[in-house]
Amino acid sequence: MTLSKRLAGLFKSSQLSLFREIEPPAATPATPAAPRPRSLLLGDRAVGYELRRARRRSIGFTVSAEGLKVSAPRWVGLPEIEAALRGKQGWILRKLAEQQERARRQHAAQVLWGEGGQLPYLGQVLTLRLGGLARYEPASRELHLGLPAEADPAQVREAALAWLAGRARALFEQRCRHYAAALSVRYTRLSLSSAQTRWGSASASGAIRLSWRLILLAPELIDYVVAHEMAHLHEMNHSPRFWAVVASVMPDYESARQRLREVALPTLEL
Repeated sequence: MTLSKRLAGLFKSSQLSLFREIEPPAATPATPAAPRPRSLLLGDRAVGYELRRARRRSIGFTVSAEGLKVSAPRWVGLPEIEAALRGKQGWILRKLAEQQERARRQHAAQVLWGEGGQLPYLGQVLTLRLGGLARYEPASRELHLGLPAEADPAQVREAALAWLAGRARALFEQRCRHYAAALSVRYTRLSLSSAQTRWGSASASGAIRLSWRLILLAPELIDYVVAHEMAHLHEMNHSPRFWAVVASVMPDYESARQRLREVALPTLEL
């Protein structure tokens, strides 16, 4: 099994079925229908969106790399939903434009997996080198992978990502210990994910989950995400009390929070 497959196993969770087929087969509940794609003219632009019905009191909007998603109570009719979309037209169009620009920057930052290829590391540019012994040279910000000059892109990518993941775990463990002590909380374990947009999460049990891709960002942005998740061990919400906890260890967290929203990382694919 290659290292990339082992990393994939680390970074992806699996689900096990709790049911097995019996004879005669019992009736199974129908699979919920996928949300129906819809479209609405906002200004002079036809905007597609995904509508989900949810147990909530108001209509909610989210814009991500996947597009516009709308969550609405079951009792709210489509005309009211469309009126709410028009009322948020400026915000929606601005967020969609930001996502489009982020995707453009990601494409422009495509990594060359070979000699002289560059990728971000701790917010700066790291240059890949082939040939010679494996080592990292901080002064020149060069990562020597210890691969032959004729190594193919897949080998270079596998070695580089393995090195980044190792650096990520070591740094994140150190920062988690730091902020756990600063906030007088106790976390039970740290695990890594490969999420590209959800940087971290915390559970009531004290489990912290961080995307290894954070290692590509500037140290202060990593600290913000770690402090944010540790603060959830005090407040499992985003109430004013929660933000006060974050501010107690990172007074300028709002600046880091805004910068994190604007991050556009390369996809790191071949």
